[in-house]
Amino acid sequence: LLRTSAPQDTLREGRSPITNQDNSPEYLLPGSHERPLMALLPNSSQPETPSCVRDLSLSCWNPPPGHRKMQGDFLYITVVTTEGRRCDITSCPKGFFLNRFHLPPLEALPTPYHTLSWLGPPCSSRVHKNTFSRLGVDEQPAQAPDWNEELQAARDLPQGSLEERLQRDKALLQVNSAFVRAVTQGAENVIDGFVEPVNGNPEDPAFLWGGLFMSQGAASDVFGGERAAQRLELKGVQAYSDIEGSQGLHTLPTAVVDYRGVRLSAQGLAPGIEGSEGLLYGVNAGPQESPQRRCLLEHLAQAAKALSIQRHVVVSPKGNVVPLFTSIDAQGLVGADRRFYVLDVFRSFPADANFCPEALKEMEDTGFPKSFPHGLCRLRPELLQAFIQHNWMKMEALKSVRQQVRDPKHYCSNIFCLEIKAYNFFFLMVGDSRSTSAVREACKEVGSISLIIFEMRFNPNIYSPGVKFPRTENESTNLQRRLLQEAAAFIITHQIPAFVSLILNRHNDVLCPVDGASLKKALHHKGINLRYLGHVVKAINQSEDKERLRHILRIAIGEIFMRSTKRIFNNFVQGVDVSSLSAAVSHFLCCLLVPHYMPPSIADDMKKKSRRRGRGAGPSESTPWSTLTAAELWNMVCQDAAETYGISDTLGLICYSTGPNHLVEQYGLQKLSLLREFCLKTGIQLRLKDYFLDNQNKAPLNPEDILNIFPVVKHLHMPIVDASKAFRTAQISLQKGLLDQAYEQLKEATYLYGRVCDDLHPDACYCHSVLARVAFLKGMVKKCIHSICEYFYTCSLAQKCLLRARLLMLTVHGEDHPYTAALDVSLHNLLCLGLVMTGSQSEQYLKNALKLNTSFFGATNLHTALSQHLLAQLMCSKGDYRSAMAHEKEALSFGEDHAQTRCSTEFLSTITKQAVRVERSMRQAGPECIEQTVEVHFTIICN
Repeated sequence: LLRTSAPQDTLREGRSPITNQDNSPEYLLPGSHERPLMALLPNSSQPETPSCVRDLSLSCWNPPPGHRKMQGDFLYITVVTTEGRRCDITSCPKGFFLNRFHLPPLEALPTPYHTLSWLGPPCSSRVHKNTFSRLGVDEQPAQAPDWNEELQAARDLPQGSLEERLQRDKALLQVNSAFVRAVTQGAENVIDGFVEPVNGNPEDPAFLWGGLFMSQGAASDVFGGERAAQRLELKGVQAYSDIEGSQGLHTLPTAVVDYRGVRLSAQGLAPGIEGSEGLLYGVNAGPQESPQRRCLLEHLAQAAKALSIQRHVVVSPKGNVVPLFTSIDAQGLVGADRRFYVLDVFRSFPADANFCPEALKEMEDTGFPKSFPHGLCRLRPELLQAFIQHNWMKMEALKSVRQQVRDPKHYCSNIFCLEIKAYNFFFLMVGDSRSTSAVREACKEVGSISLIIFEMRFNPNIYSPGVKFPRTENESTNLQRRLLQEAAAFIITHQIPAFVSLILNRHNDVLCPVDGASLKKALHHKGINLRYLGHVVKAINQSEDKERLRHILRIAIGEIFMRSTKRIFNNFVQGVDVSSLSAAVSHFLCCLLVPHYMPPSIADDMKKKSRRRGRGAGPSESTPWSTLTAAELWNMVCQDAAETYGISDTLGLICYSTGPNHLVEQYGLQKLSLLREFCLKTGIQLRLKDYFLDNQNKAPLNPEDILNIFPVVKHLHMPIVDASKAFRTAQISLQKGLLDQAYEQLKEATYLYGRVCDDLHPDACYCHSVLARVAFLKGMVKKCIHSICEYFYTCSLAQKCLLRARLLMLTVHGEDHPYTAALDVSLHNLLCLGLVMTGSQSEQYLKNALKLNTSFFGATNLHTALSQHLLAQLMCSKGDYRSAMAHEKEALSFGEDHAQTRCSTEFLSTITKQAVRVERSMRQAGPECIEQTVEVHFTIICN
C-alpha cells in the first residue's frame, strides 16, 4: 500500500495529481469478505540463487533456525569447490541433503524487546553471527554475566538530578532488555534438550545457563497451579520493584517464558548469604535479633504500607508466633553484596474470596464462592485501589450523615487532612467529641483497621491453606475476611458494570478493545481478572445495550475460546519430537479450524514426502498426536471453558454442532482472527500466504506453512519515571481543557521518552499519538503545509496509512467495529482533501460509516449526525439534492441546542435554495439545458 503511486509522483512527472481511478484495493472496500495476508508484509522480488562448494567446515548458519529445527535439522555444513562454488549441506535424522536458500530483504528496526510476528516471509531466515557453534547450542562467553549484579548496580545509580534519573532509567531498560534476550535463548536451549538439569529431579528439573537459573517452578499440591505461581511471582516482583523511595529492598531479575507448551521461570542467580545468620525474615527464620534484621524489617514495613499489606501474626510450624509484613511464603535475607533481598512473593496480593471455597458468603444469584482449577486466585492491585477509594467515599458519606443527624447546624467546625499515597487513603479529623464519634462509627462501618484515621490494609494470608493465626488475632482476622469478601463482591457489583459502561461511552476511542490483548488491558485497568470473562459475557448478554456491545462480546468469546485452546495445545505439543513439530502443529490447527477434519494416514503422508524429496518412507506407524480429531479437540476445549469460565451454556452447542462455524455464525468471529490470536499466544509463526479457511473438509495448512515456534516471554516493565509523570500531568491538563499547557507538557514527555527509549516503546507510541491529536486540535497541521507538493504528499501518505490501518483492522477483528466507522470517515475526508474524489469509493466508505455509527450509537448520536452531514455534502456535490436534503434533515434530529446543529441548518438552507434555483433554471431552459456546475463549500469534520 505504501509503495503505490502517489499524487506527488505525478507532480514530479508534470501530470495533474487529480485522478479518477480508484486507489483502494477491492479487499479494503466496505462489505468485502476477502482477508488476504500477502498484503500485510512486503513481498521479496529477489530471485533464488543456488548456494554452491573448496573447504569443508561447519556453517556459520548454525544453530538451525526455528522453522528448520522443527523439520529435524541438526546442523549445517559448508562446502566450497575448487571452482569457487559454494553450497550448504543439512544434516538431519534421514541423512545429508543439499540446500538452496535466499535471503529476503527485510528492514529491521531496533526495539527494546523481541517482537513476535505471527507471519514470516515465504523463505524465513534469521541473522546469524559469523561464529561457529556446537551442535544446536551457541557458544557461551567464558564467564556468564551476573544479571543480578548488573540490575542492582543500575538501580543503585544516583537520582539527584533529571539527567541522572534519565541515565538510570536508560540503564535499567538496557539491562532488562539484555536479560530478556538471554532468557529467550536459554529457554530454547533448555526445552530443546541441550542443557542438563543440575538437581537430578525429573519432576521439577532446574537448569543453569548463561547466568540464569531456570525451572518449571512446580507448586505444591495445595495450589495445583505451576503456571499461576510463576505468573504471580513475576507480578509480586514487579510490585516491589515499582515502590518509589524503597531503594533498600531488592528483588532478583525475573521473567517467565512459554515455549513448546512448557513454562519456565528464569531468575538471575542470587548472591550468597552474608554471614552465618541465614534467613533474617520469614516464617521459618530464627528468632535472632540484629541490626541487619531491624533494618530489613523497616524496609518491609515501608513496602507493606505502599502495597496496602497489613502487619499480622501467624503461628509457625514450630509453634512460634511470628509477625509478618508479607505473605507466609516470603523470605528476607542479606546477600554477600550486603543488599537486602525479598524472595518468593507470589502470594503478595490478597486472595480472591469468590474462588475460595473456605469463604462463607451469602450472595444471591452470583454462584460464589466456587472452585477453580488452581488455588492461587488473587486480587489485582488496581482492584484494591478502586475498592479503597470506594470505601473512602462511602465513609465520607456516612460521616456527613451522622454529623447532620446529631447536629444539623454543625458542618464546618472541623479540619480535615487527606493524604493519598500508594493506594492508601488517610483521613484525619480533629474536633469535638461528636465529630470524633461520627468518624469512629464511619471507619468501623467501612472496615478501616483504625478507628481514628481511615486506613485500609489487607492480609495476604487469609484463606491460605495451612496458615494458622493465634486466638488473639480473631478480631483482626474476622475483619480481614469481611474485607476480602466485600472486595470480591465489588468486582461483580461495581467493576464489571463500570467496565461495560466505559465501553459504551468510549466506542470509537483508540483504547477501545479490538482483540484479546487490548481487552485484557482494559479489564486489568478496572482490576478485573481474566477468570471473570464468563461474568463479563453474562453482563453483556443481560444488558439492554447488548447489540451495541456485540463487538466486545465477540472479542470476549474469542478470548475464552483461545485461552482454553492454548491450554489444550500446551499438553498436546509437549510430547512431540522436534523433528515432528511442524507436522503436529499444522495437524492441531487443521483440527481447530476445520469442523469435519479427519487426520490422513501417516503412511500415505510419508509416501507423498518420499516421492517429493526422494527420501526413504521411514516408519509408517501412527504417533499419538496424529490421532487427534476435530471433534475430540472441540470437546476438550468446551470442557475447559466450562470449568474455567463457567460458560457451558454459551460454548456447549459448539461441541455438538459445527465447531468453529458456530462461532462464526453466532458471534461473527473470523477464523483468520482466531488463527492470529492462537499464534500470538503460543509463539507460532506461519508462512506468509493467503489461507483458505472456509473449506469444511480440506486442510488449510500443511507442515511447510509452520515456520517457527518462538518463546513467549513475560518480563518486568521498567518504568520511565519522569516521562510518565509529565504524561500524566498532560492528561490532567487535557481533562481541564488546557490545550496549550497540555501540548507543552506532551512535548516534554516525548523528549524524555526519546532520551530513554526508542520511538517503538509502547508508552512512547501512545504519547506521540496523544501529542498528534492535541496538535491537530490546536490547528497546527495547517502550519506544517507550505507548498502544494507537500500538501499532496501529506494527504497521500495519510491516505495510505489509513488504508493500512483498515487492512489491519479487518485482519484483527473484522469490519463490524465502531473504530472502523472512524477510519471510513477519515478516508472519505482524505479523499476529498487529496482531490481524488472518485465518488464510488468515497460514497462506499461514508455509507458504511453511517451504517456502523447508526448500529453502535443510534440515530440521534453525534457520530451518526456527523456521518449524515458528510454524506449530505457528498450527495450535494454529485447533484443529488433530494438525497442531500434527506440526510441533512436526519443530521438535524441530533438536537437544536448543539453548536454543530447551526452549521447543519445553514447548510440545509443553502442546498435547498440551490436545488430550487437549479430546478427553476432547468424548467426555463427546457430539455436542451446543460447541467450547471454547482459549487459547494465543504466543511471537513474529523470524526
